[in-house]
Amino acid sequence: MPVSKKPNGTIRMRDVAERAQVSRMTVSRALNRPETVNEVLRNRVLEAVQDLGYVHNHLARSLSSRRSNVIGLVLPSLENSIFSQTVKGISDVLRPLGYHLMVAESSDDPEDEERVIAAFLAQRVGGLILHSTNHSANAVRMLKASDTPVVENGDFPVDPVDMVVSYSNRAAAKAMTLHLARLGYKRIVFAGLAANPRASQRQLGFLDALAEIGQKQDTKLSVAVSRGFGGGTEAISFIDANIPDADALFCAGDVLAVGALFECDRRGWAVPDRLAIASFDDLDLMRHVSPALTSLRLPRYEIGRRSAQMILDRIEERTMPVTTVDLGFEIVQRASS
Repeated sequence: MPVSKKPNGTIRMRDVAERAQVSRMTVSRALNRPETVNEVLRNRVLEAVQDLGYVHNHLARSLSSRRSNVIGLVLPSLENSIFSQTVKGISDVLRPLGYHLMVAESSDDPEDEERVIAAFLAQRVGGLILHSTNHSANAVRMLKASDTPVVENGDFPVDPVDMVVSYSNRAAAKAMTLHLARLGYKRIVFAGLAANPRASQRQLGFLDALAEIGQKQDTKLSVAVSRGFGGGTEAISFIDANIPDADALFCAGDVLAVGALFECDRRGWAVPDRLAIASFDDLDLMRHVSPALTSLRLPRYEIGRRSAQMILDRIEERTMPVTTVDLGFEIVQRASS
């Protein structure tokens, strides 16, 4: 069958409809809401799309419906592997239903995040998932004015923008510190990233635990370090220079903890006999270092899955009995403590 094209050679929805021998409305439904079209017709449309090389104009759909089938995700960093399971959980929910995930980076800077949010809203995304809970006032105003479904999932914000699926960084850090204290450690040091809002909450949890076990809430027992394995090296150097009687180190991230373990090995410090090490996140890496590190396990895949599901429930106007979900955490005890 001959195919008619616009003067610039673009294949149109009309061409797909003619090839599949269906109406343009059926083509539109098959591409935008495939679950509403029976399998035989849907397959005919998809075969015609593939044969003709048709590229569906989702922008046209977003202009008519005021929303696209793209969900935006804003992460603090695209280099940090801790987010991979969350991204996977989101994608596993969105992809089968014809939604697409678009990821951007904020560098944990509220102003950068504001610019990214503005760009996503300008594209009429169907929803936004924000790992950060520390937003600029203007970003919050934009989000609320847009009426776009939003899920925050990096912590529990004091004043949520919309929906929340997360765990408490502060409560998790407190639980790990108390766990170390119950094991008999008396001089516990905390290491976290500088200028990182989640690490700041973890430090507060550490201080909460010190108060609960009757110790002074001494911020001198905390050290702000750089990202990566080098941050763990910095933590050990800090202990050596300032708190030589420390018997445990709680790192606010697995990579920091592994860096500290490597530095202990270099110095000949036995772990856990000279210094116990505990961590936060429980990446797969934790199972492959020696000694294996005690860590807080977070349900990152489930956080992603539930975040996406809540966005879709809002888009589809389903009944939502809860808008805040606490998925908690688990302490995984290993040889390092």
